[in-house]
Amino acid sequence: MKSSKKIDMTQGSIMKLVLLFALPICIGNVLQQLYNTVDTLVVGNFCGSVSLAAVGTSAQPVELLLCIFLGLGTGVSILVSQYTGSGETDLLKETVATATSFLYLCAIPVSILGLFLGPFVLKMMQVPEDAFGYASSYIRIIFLGTLGNMGYNLNAGILRGVGDSRSSLLFLLISCIINIVLDVVFVASLGMDVTGAALATSIAMFASWLFSIAYIKKKYPELAFTFLPRRLNRELLKEIIRVGLPLGLNNSIYSIGHILMQSLINAQGSAFIAACSVATKVTGMANVAITSLSSAATTFSGQNLGAENYIRLKKGGLRIPLFSGLITCSAGLLVTAFCEPILGLFTDDATVLFLAVRYIRIVLPFSWCYAVFNGIICYANGLGEVRFPTVVNLMMLYAVRLPVAYLIDHFMEGTYVIACFPISFAFGMFCMFTFFFTKKWKEVCRLAKKQEALS
Repeated sequence: MKSSKKIDMTQGSIMKLVLLFALPICIGNVLQQLYNTVDTLVVGNFCGSVSLAAVGTSAQPVELLLCIFLGLGTGVSILVSQYTGSGETDLLKETVATATSFLYLCAIPVSILGLFLGPFVLKMMQVPEDAFGYASSYIRIIFLGTLGNMGYNLNAGILRGVGDSRSSLLFLLISCIINIVLDVVFVASLGMDVTGAALATSIAMFASWLFSIAYIKKKYPELAFTFLPRRLNRELLKEIIRVGLPLGLNNSIYSIGHILMQSLINAQGSAFIAACSVATKVTGMANVAITSLSSAATTFSGQNLGAENYIRLKKGGLRIPLFSGLITCSAGLLVTAFCEPILGLFTDDATVLFLAVRYIRIVLPFSWCYAVFNGIICYANGLGEVRFPTVVNLMMLYAVRLPVAYLIDHFMEGTYVIACFPISFAFGMFCMFTFFFTKKWKEVCRLAKKQEALS
């Protein structure tokens, strides 16, 4: 690649490169959280707790219908990183072209499905009657922005695959500014309530997607990127599906679990839904390092696998996840200590604040376990090992988190169901440590030892 923004993970200091790669994504995650938080801040201060609950409970149906494609998008990113590492430019161009065509084949049907199935899923989730109308309006408008959402995420994944994590930051900055301005105009000034918040989000996502297309076409002409579908390479599509479909199905099954979990939360009433919505925005800000370092782990392992640099693969396997855990632990403890004044920015409802503070104090100090867990999973995904992480991910949700949540709901006061999160985080982390005893990792270690002997 010609761009100076590309980071070659196959040589140089491992953690320095990982941090250089992760920092723009981390800043981007802060912007993404700000992007989402603005909705919550504006709705919470100008519309009330019922509207806040509607926005908070609408994320799961959107996630359910988008997750399979987002998994396939991750598959594209993994293949791009591997072809970048191996220097196979023709395959890289074909992968990008196939991914662009596949985007349109998926986004339009998902938009239509979302318009009709979204409200049905909300009913299944037992959304309180006072919030249902708002949630239904919000979700329908969000699904109208599906093409922009999917397109942006696909393009960001392609850029991360070639080693460019900085450009996505620019796209998010544009999206964030547009979202903030439109939130103030639609919700605060025009009084459009959650409809205005959803419209602002959808417009911002489309703007970010369109800008990312123009950027890639200008900065990476060697990718031959196009706005409209051009060709679909069946063999590469099969490879994208082979790598990405298990991730997408994992996300889909995981999203069903999230809906079941959200149903338990919804059963506690609008105040608790609003509290969880506010608290998750704050925990998201504290946990921004998780996604960025996990993305770096995937790109690092993918590029070094493509370059057949097994010595670096062995070294990075533990360093990156543990470093992610250390950063997340430090941020989590700091935010937990000052959570009350932070949460007070979102709402002045005493009940919502009380429940949100409890959420933070129970969940956030243990998020570092999830950081380590997710770091190892993403590293394994970059190696093309998707089945083992999928099994562990599903076990964490269905064998631990949901059963614990239902037991707490049955035997204790229902608003303590959130205690299932730290328990499942710890379980998942210990399970993923067993990846370092699998055949895949032992083969990496064997080849690394062989390379060390030859060097």
